[in-house]
Amino acid sequence: MTRKVFWFEPYRTELETRVRDVNGDNITLEETIFYALSGGQESDHGTIGGHPVREARKSGLDILYTLEAGHGLKPGDPVAIRIDWERRYRLMRLHFAAELVLELVYQKLGSVNKIGAHIAQDKARIDFEYERNITSLLPELTSQVQEIVSSDRPIISAFSDEAAGRRYWEIEGFSRVPCGGTHLKKTGEVGAVELKRKNLGKSKERIEIHLKHDPTHHQPS
Repeated sequence: MTRKVFWFEPYRTELETRVRDVNGDNITLEETIFYALSGGQESDHGTIGGHPVREARKSGLDILYTLEAGHGLKPGDPVAIRIDWERRYRLMRLHFAAELVLELVYQKLGSVNKIGAHIAQDKARIDFEYERNITSLLPELTSQVQEIVSSDRPIISAFSDEAAGRRYWEIEGFSRVPCGGTHLKKTGEVGAVELKRKNLGKSKERIEIHLKHDPTHHQPS
């Protein structure tokens, strides 16, 4: 099983590790900071051993990385992982903003059914089955998200079942939510957000989440 360092150190951008297995263009690592597409959150961008990662995908409790043909890596080889920090940090911020919106929608509407989600570098989205236009809820949702963000509360991220790789995030007094993504340390890092509604057809609604600005001071630790 690949040890997922990004769960414990989501702000880390470089890691020295070793290749565990090689199968053609696909490799696995002993440990990694390179997140693979999961739960709607897109993969990181970056390099392994100086080779651009073409694809990162989950395979059970492992992560498979597809490199360019002719990479020449062998099991046991030492490699350095480097990820695109600007992309990672935007994904983390949009991911958590989307998680807040989703949880607030559940608290507001109860049994609404989520049918899709996607977190990219430019925006996030959540899709629902909902019979009414969701536009009227956006001002209240935006206000509630910004209240949580402005409170700059700690975000707890931990295992609910370590053997199975199941994790959660929690804001004390607000909610505990199952999620295996990369999480911020504090809610204030999200910054100002804008919510937009899109209609996907009969009884389907989409909320898009946009970041209004990027921080000028935050650096990876």
